[in-house]
Amino acid sequence: MNINQLIFRNLKKNIKNYYLYVFALIFSVTLYFAFVTLQYDPVIIKETASSSKGVAGFKAASVLLVAIVAVFLLYANILFIKRRSKEIGLFQLIGMTKNKIFRLLSAENAILYFSSLAIGIFIGFSASKFIIMILFKITGINAIATLHFSTKALFQTVPVFVVIYLFIMLMNYLFIKKQTILSLFRVLSSTEVKIKKLSKRDAFIGVLGIALIIIGYYVSTEMFSGKFAKELASTMLFILGSVIIGTYLFYKGSVSFIFHLIRKKKNGYLNINEVLSLSSIMFRMKSNALLLTVITTVSALAIGFLSLSYISYCSVDNSVQDYPADFTFKNVKDANELKTSFKKKQIAFSETKINVLQVEANVKDILDNQDGGNSDTMVLAVVSDKDVKGVDVSSDETVFSGPSNDVDIPLKEGGKMKWKTQNKTISQTLKGLQEESIISIDFTALNDIKLAAIVDDTVFHHMKQHLNPDIQIKPYYIGIDIQDQKEIQKANHIFKQLGFHKTDAISRYEINKFAKQYFGMLMFIVGFLGLTFLITSGCILYFKQMDESEDEKPNYTILRKLGFSQRDLLRGIQAKQLFNFGIPLGIGLLHGYFAVKSGWFYFGTELWTPMFIVMGLYTALYSIFGLLSVLYYKKVIQDAL
Repeated sequence: MNINQLIFRNLKKNIKNYYLYVFALIFSVTLYFAFVTLQYDPVIIKETASSSKGVAGFKAASVLLVAIVAVFLLYANILFIKRRSKEIGLFQLIGMTKNKIFRLLSAENAILYFSSLAIGIFIGFSASKFIIMILFKITGINAIATLHFSTKALFQTVPVFVVIYLFIMLMNYLFIKKQTILSLFRVLSSTEVKIKKLSKRDAFIGVLGIALIIIGYYVSTEMFSGKFAKELASTMLFILGSVIIGTYLFYKGSVSFIFHLIRKKKNGYLNINEVLSLSSIMFRMKSNALLLTVITTVSALAIGFLSLSYISYCSVDNSVQDYPADFTFKNVKDANELKTSFKKKQIAFSETKINVLQVEANVKDILDNQDGGNSDTMVLAVVSDKDVKGVDVSSDETVFSGPSNDVDIPLKEGGKMKWKTQNKTISQTLKGLQEESIISIDFTALNDIKLAAIVDDTVFHHMKQHLNPDIQIKPYYIGIDIQDQKEIQKANHIFKQLGFHKTDAISRYEINKFAKQYFGMLMFIVGFLGLTFLITSGCILYFKQMDESEDEKPNYTILRKLGFSQRDLLRGIQAKQLFNFGIPLGIGLLHGYFAVKSGWFYFGTELWTPMFIVMGLYTALYSIFGLLSVLYYKKVIQDAL
């Protein structure tokens, strides 16, 4: 039998073991090629041409995607080469040299790898239109998605996977060269460390792991308040270190410690379900601690980033509240030009014109800032109550107006404040806060309060007569609202035709459109990477369960001979997979929850709905791999006799 016949004979023989490896290859190529194709889509290039962040986001994501896919394929290759260790040992026993065995495996791998590469590129090309449609829907891009084959994407994809293939071949070569014939027959049986007894050291590690995670969670809830806010960077590093180390120790000792307590409570008497679930988990998770820590940490990052990007996306409509009118001007001449154009096009509109002053104020007594570190004096935007409908302020009171979520420093419900003009100081009392914006944020963004102050008209005129000219921006806020919102796109087109989008004039429609595109693009990229990691990590855990099932197959044979039915064994396996997939998922969800909860308010106004949707989808998709592993175990149990 020549080498070519041996190659195809081995491929036919091992195809049942390689089908998941082939799936991993095709899946990885499909994701990468489809994503890279997006970068070269003409519509997306046009939409992101004006945004350097959009282009940079796609490039950074493609690099991260390569890293995720490369690690996944290399790890999958390690599992499958170990499964063929006995076969490699037999080849050596019949006289084949290690170099000849390597050439044999390389030829097999090349056929599978590059066939999968071609299939993956075809599927990625076929799926690219659907993915582009999803991107257009999320970002609100009004364009037709077309199916086109990108040669640039092809020339970017092929070299990447050729390099990964070379790394795989290098790993296989080193594996074959390193192993002796005897060690090759022991590879599968030595892959897992068996722990027979829980020591005091393991118990200490278990308690320490849980304690570090709890400490990290606590500090994250206090990160933006109290003493932790002063050292934000070091606090974040502490949280990250505490949680990651705690997670590693949790898998290294906490799981065994908790299950040991459960077993001790039962005085060592475990039923068949507990033997197949608790006992197995106690021994397996310790040896897989590093892998599970990486999966849990990256899962938490994926959940956290996707939740925050979704929060930002859902909060776009609320963010435009900083601009109360459809079109905002500071220049009277420009506003008049736009109004003239609207009249010619018969677009009905209304106008709001408010005189705005910039005045220094001592706000020490109204800031709810226990840490200090902020100036007592700020420059605030001031308007007259005469220009604000429904507001009447007495001469010794001030009312703040604007969205409270814009405020960087929390305010007290009341307190004294002092206005400083050029000839005297005016003491007033803070009366309250109304959420509605009356002027755009351009006038209020000079300080951490970011609110407009409303004062009595007589006080306003006194301030106007004694202004500090060095701190003034523009004397007027001019807001133009379109009465029929069906004509807003037409009005916005006129606004852009006149070139006002290149000045300091503001179109709320343009801001909303840009924000949806930006945060939609961000959410899509993060979601794509998160989905890639979810599926790859799920596959890795699934591959591990396949590996463990083959190792445990003799145990099932013994249990079947003792009279236990398939149903009895399957219940234990279901409990085992619930722990195998549920523990990393549960810890990842907890990490993600506390990460999002600590600083979500910087990203938007809505927390629970976006976060629960992300977590629900992540859990549902992750559960599929647990179900698949149960089905695989069911087949192993059926073949046990």
